[in-house]
Amino acid sequence: MYEVVVVGGGPAGLSAALVLGRQRRRVLVVDAGRPRNAPAAEMHMFLGRDGGSPARLLADGRAEVAAYPTVELRQGRVTSAEGETGRFTVTLEDGERVEASRLLLASGVTDQPVAIAGLAERWGKSVFHCPFCHGYETNGKVLAVIGNGFDAMLAAYVADRYSDDVVLCTNGPSTMPEPVAAVLKARGIPVIETPLAGIEGELDALALSFTDGTTLAREAVYHRAPIRPNTDLAVQLGCVLLPDGCVEVDEYGRTSVAGVYAAGDAAHLKAVPDPVTLVGPSAADGVRAAVWLEQEMFRTGLPVALS
Repeated sequence: MYEVVVVGGGPAGLSAALVLGRQRRRVLVVDAGRPRNAPAAEMHMFLGRDGGSPARLLADGRAEVAAYPTVELRQGRVTSAEGETGRFTVTLEDGERVEASRLLLASGVTDQPVAIAGLAERWGKSVFHCPFCHGYETNGKVLAVIGNGFDAMLAAYVADRYSDDVVLCTNGPSTMPEPVAAVLKARGIPVIETPLAGIEGELDALALSFTDGTTLAREAVYHRAPIRPNTDLAVQLGCVLLPDGCVEVDEYGRTSVAGVYAAGDAAHLKAVPDPVTLVGPSAADGVRAAVWLEQEMFRTGLPVALS
């Protein structure tokens, strides 16, 4: 029986395993091997690693975690989880069932870009979701933003920070709230409501085509895609979810189910409208949740309860 099963081996899951391994806890990390930032060649705002390879970070992290003899790393997926604090059972995709005293969910999310021909193939290369992650590298470029509703505010943000030539493509009739439309108008940002037919070309030489036959030349594109959690384990366990589908956690990384913690992109506080889906905060979430999980296990094992 493991003391903790960590579901997910990204920055959050590996950081949690590192903390628990150093406390000599018996830990199993199960990772599907599909990191969200796999298409990106670089990651940013991770001190000491700015501009480094996301794949190299994970490889180095796995090597560091594997150095602790009580931590086991496995490639694969957890398909189901059940039980209660002190005795959870998780089932792996090969049918094996393992038990753990505690669970830490860190399986992350998947981006779901709008269905426009050529967009998904350019995701993370010339079509970017995050101006914090990629904005500096697009400074001074001719940009387009694909978005509608409140997400259209992304056009105002990248125009404020990085470019004096930004076009918003709503990919259909505008659904922007009036205050958003007013901001874009005040900034002089053109809005194209014609649906997009496709995107061709590469970074610095993109061509956006529309269903009316017109085209727009841009150097880079931003699109804030919806996300979905990579697993439904939180649902299976009965954890409270937030409106965006992420797991609700408290300041300690605890979910609403005793013994189940969560960290990373697929978990955040109720007071935070969106998760801060950056490598650094994800790693920090994993450390924070693991520290408090460790303290909970220590207190549970004391011969005398603390008041």
